[in-house]
Amino acid sequence: MKVAVVANPEKSLDGGLLELRRVLERAGVTDPLWREVPKSRKAGAAVRRVVADGAEIVFVWGGDGMLQRSVDVLAGSDVALAVIPAGTSNLLATNLGIPEDIEQAVAIGLGGERRRLDVGSINGERFAVMAGTGIDAVMIRDADGSPKEHLGRVAYVWAGIKNVRSKPFTAEIAVDGVSWFDGKATSVLIGNFGGLLGGIEVFGDARPDDGMLEVGVVTAQGFAQWARTIARTVVASGDASPFVQAAKARSVKVKLDRKVLYELDGGDRTKTKSLKVKVEPAAVTVCVPRPSYSSRVSTEVGSSVAP
Repeated sequence: MKVAVVANPEKSLDGGLLELRRVLERAGVTDPLWREVPKSRKAGAAVRRVVADGAEIVFVWGGDGMLQRSVDVLAGSDVALAVIPAGTSNLLATNLGIPEDIEQAVAIGLGGERRRLDVGSINGERFAVMAGTGIDAVMIRDADGSPKEHLGRVAYVWAGIKNVRSKPFTAEIAVDGVSWFDGKATSVLIGNFGGLLGGIEVFGDARPDDGMLEVGVVTAQGFAQWARTIARTVVASGDASPFVQAAKARSVKVKLDRKVLYELDGGDRTKTKSLKVKVEPAAVTVCVPRPSYSSRVSTEVGSSVAP
């Protein structure tokens, strides 16, 4: 099995990249394909190179930005993605149950199960966990600038409170070609997994292998309504709030009355007035823990690719 590593050396975990090399060597991987990139946006090109060089499994060292760019490239291939959660926030790793520990993450990559998981595509760019527009994008951006690795849910709640007075926008949303929502909103979320920062469950029924995406529209406005919504999200899940409408979809089209910031997997993008989203079922092979993951991902999906 030809192993590759694509890493952002600015990200740190345990003993760093030197320790990662040592752990791989002890596991019998003595000469991996190795690429280091200065920024997450360079990861896609590095992943393409190692795949072209014959990589069968790619360890990605970094946060959700690195992983999102890697998923964008690996989707549709048989090359497996192994996650080393070395970022500030690690949404995908958290949802997969991959610990922030080099030895355990490498063990999962080399000896764990391999599952074919869905990915979402928004405006032509793939994401693994979640995308959205409105306060959602601003909250993630602001939480990313706070010490959330120490504050957890508090950082996310704090970022939300800062932005509850943001001006709502008018959204027209079609789900699977049928008009579903038309009105004022402050956030539109598209989810493949359910969990966000600090362990918050946004979509309680989300499954990353069901061939569907979760869609949520937040209509809360002002401090009182947003406080209720955020509090409900902290104790339960976001789709339990009276100010949230939710549905499942294979495709989503969103038209806005003004340009609004949007994000995918915690990385903000330029403002836009329209979003085109679709699911790509069973698009990417991901290395996951063997015992604990069965409760989150059905055993039927991807069972034929288990090592």
